[in-house]
Amino acid sequence: MSDVERGGGNVYADLGVADAAGMAVKASLAAKIGEIIKHQHLTQSGAAAILGMPQPRLSEMLRGRFRGISEAKMLECLNRLGRDIRIVVGKPSRSRATATGRTSVVFL
Repeated sequence: MSDVERGGGNVYADLGVADAAGMAVKASLAAKIGEIIKHQHLTQSGAAAILGMPQPRLSEMLRGRFRGISEAKMLECLNRLGRDIRIVVGKPSRSRATATGRTSVVFL
């Protein structure tokens, strides 16, 4: 029998990856971009042309290799795919007034 360890909700943090929170945000954005491309029945070449990036770069992003792609570029991709972006900065809760805030992605 092997030991099983419960994850903390962010696989990147669980693995000790630098900038785990940012990587989780990028993973969410990349997954949504892939979902939209599939829903719109686009080929990777067609999607890459719309997104303004080379097809191999898009392929890498969709496979989770997005370290060299900024969150801003991913948001631009979503805009180019016809999605509106809304950024909301919330107020801190009283218990977290001095703690570091969290970043999450919510799709409507």
